[in-house]
Amino acid sequence: MKPSYRHRVLYGDTDQMGVVYYANYLRFFEGARNEWIRALGIPYSEIEARGIMLPVYEAAVQYLRPARYDDLLEIALAVTHTRVKIRFEYKVHRGEGDELLALGHTVHVCVGKDGKPTRAPEWLLKALEDHHG
Repeated sequence: MKPSYRHRVLYGDTDQMGVVYYANYLRFFEGARNEWIRALGIPYSEIEARGIMLPVYEAAVQYLRPARYDDLLEIALAVTHTRVKIRFEYKVHRGEGDELLALGHTVHVCVGKDGKPTRAPEWLLKALEDHHG
């Protein structure tokens, strides 16, 4: 896992118990994924403009330790893919330390504007290979 994304926990990210609300980890994953895709040199908006959508097919989170208000989270990710699916693996640490808070993954499928699964076009596969994380 190389690329990473940082998120400072806001008060609104926490629940009544003072810890990050469980569903917010999916938002943190989205932030990491969005920045990784931006680093491909093809913003997600351009991928969509070229007719490829990448909806979430599967998502999972394993919660190991709680994150709290004002923690600086470091979300590292690694990416693998086939011609139809892209899998993002996430590791959430507190700051730059070794304290692992959560593990997760999302799997995205390539679909055309008609919503039907399609193979990833060569330009997208090349970008993924050139920026393999």
